Amino acid sequence: QVQLAESGGGSVQAGGSLRLSCAVSGFPVSNYYMGWFRKALGSERREGVAAMTTSGATVYGESVKGRATISKDHSANVLYLTIAPLKFEDAGVYYCVADYNGRWDGWYAPGATWNRWGQGTEVTVSS
Repeated sequence: QVQLAESGGGSVQAGGSLRLSCAVSGFPVSNYYMGWFRKALGSERREGVAAMTTSGATVYGESVKGRATISKDHSANVLYLTIAPLKFEDAGVYYCVADYNGRWDGWYAPGATWNRWGQGTEVTVSS
């Protein structure tokens, strides 16, 4: 059974660092494009944060470019996201996603077709 299980959320201070994990079961992380989306608290709008192709190429959303790193541990079958330094606007629910369909230059769009989603992990940013 395919499952994406995020962890690592919680309350983090502004200016600090955040590391999220996505434990994948049901397929190897090397098999699909994978990424992270987020929704601001109280919003239904999805924002693409970062994504990685099967060849390891990475892309980032404008709001986190230069502060975020997406990576995979193939042996552990885990996807990671690190953001530092954190800003207040980084608060939200972060979702691990996999199996993208569409033009790669549209990966971040709110309507982008990612076929697998985790349940999400909430991140709050405190002063």
